Amino acid sequence: MPTLTRRLFAEWLGTAFLLAAVVGSGIMAQKLAGGNVALVLLCNTIPTGAILAVLILVFGPISGAHFNPAVSLAFSIRGELPWPTGVAYIAAQIVGAVVGVWAAHLMFELPLLQFSLTQRTGTGQWLAEAVATFGLLLTIFGCAARTPTAIPYAVGLYITSAYWFTASTSFANPAVTIARSLSNTFAGIAPAGVLAFIVAQLAGAVVAVAIAGWLWGEPSSNEGLNLARRKPLEPFG
Repeated sequence: MPTLTRRLFAEWLGTAFLLAAVVGSGIMAQKLAGGNVALVLLCNTIPTGAILAVLILVFGPISGAHFNPAVSLAFSIRGELPWPTGVAYIAAQIVGAVVGVWAAHLMFELPLLQFSLTQRTGTGQWLAEAVATFGLLLTIFGCAARTPTAIPYAVGLYITSAYWFTASTSFANPAVTIARSLSNTFAGIAPAGVLAFIVAQLAGAVVAVAIAGWLWGEPSSNEGLNLARRKPLEPFG
């Protein structure tokens, strides 16, 4: 088993790369798309789904590649990640997400410190975030139960799809939501909308834990903190 320090570093670095891809691709798309918002969204979607698959393949054997507080919370609820470790994962993910946003700003020579002005609020947006997170967790648990090696590709494809079928463009991740409030670019969300998004995401995750336990059964108590000891590529998120 990798040390806790290595696992936390993997969560920090992986989440930083994820946010650099999300925000950076949005900035690049806006520069090149000539005002076509649908094209900007498409150009933001593809790198996000692609980098998720890559990052899960790279960091999965070390930390489980959660990169998402909702995923870490779900595995803690299921007894597969000790609560103190889950809290440490979440802290590393949030810090990594902010660093990734700052890295994107620096690469595109934008001001480092920003706050988004993009309003994302309303019942449709909140429901979209609950649905997006619920679907993400079901994707992870379902693949983990039968075909764990498919998780990197399934997660990447799910997020690619959810960008388009949800009204919110599928943040599905509290760390991503917090960090994107610090970027006044295409991927941003105004800080006032962050709390409601996170509440919706956590609600979706909790429901997914319950449904997954019913569909595929509860994990045994000896599965431990990182399922990589049993199957090298789970859990992911």
